[in-house]
Amino acid sequence: MTEAQTGKKITKRDLVKVFWRNLLGLQLGWNYESMQGLGYCYSIIPALKKLYKTKEEMSKALKLHLQLFNTTPAMSHLIVGADIAIEEEYGLENEETISAIKTGMMGPFAGIGDTVFVAIYRSLVFSIASYMALQGNVIGALIPIIPAIAICWVRYEFTMLGYQQGRKIALDFASQLKELTEGASILGLTVIGGLAPTVVTANVPLVFKNGDVEFKLQEMLDTIMPSMVPVAIVLISYWLLGKKGFNSTKLIIFLLILGVVLYNLKILG
Repeated sequence: MTEAQTGKKITKRDLVKVFWRNLLGLQLGWNYESMQGLGYCYSIIPALKKLYKTKEEMSKALKLHLQLFNTTPAMSHLIVGADIAIEEEYGLENEETISAIKTGMMGPFAGIGDTVFVAIYRSLVFSIASYMALQGNVIGALIPIIPAIAICWVRYEFTMLGYQQGRKIALDFASQLKELTEGASILGLTVIGGLAPTVVTANVPLVFKNGDVEFKLQEMLDTIMPSMVPVAIVLISYWLLGKKGFNSTKLIIFLLILGVVLYNLKILG
């Protein structure tokens, strides 16, 4: 069967273009508002041009992919590949599915990717290379190059694998698309909820004394709900971002001022 007969619009050449853009450009547009969102959008543009022909559709697709995105760069190829396959099958009719799948996968994939491609990879490769270099062995300077080339190949294969598996999801689970969207959304919210108390650290150092009795407010809050203060800060930030004209830059400034004021008042520590 030809690609026209199977309904495929994306070719291997398109995927190769996406791979190179993702490899070289994912981190270049990193910012505090969408993190890797700008780089992700830049990466997927070759596929979008094949899928959407009108100015309205292209504008809508670009806005969709400029949303927040952040994961280990090596793992992003799996996500962008699956994303392309699902959009090829359904287009922009299922924006919620596209967003949910990206959000649902980027958290777990970041955990796996950071362990494999950051912690383990860097520890092994650079410790061996450093030891050999200290011994005066010139091969020590060349050792990091070979694994780097291997990782580039892995990232290329991830792009192809993501597309193949994403197409299977789109075709085999078409009748369960709603459940898939809900599942991905729940997974994404769970990951974000789990990250909140680990990324945001804040406590209440207030201590009240009555004679020999000492009452620590933070201990009481922990008995009610551990990490209550970090979660409250995240919820307030989310609420503020929903306000018209309030963006991430204003939020950062607001949190900096609030943090300085509350710290000096000894309310937060």
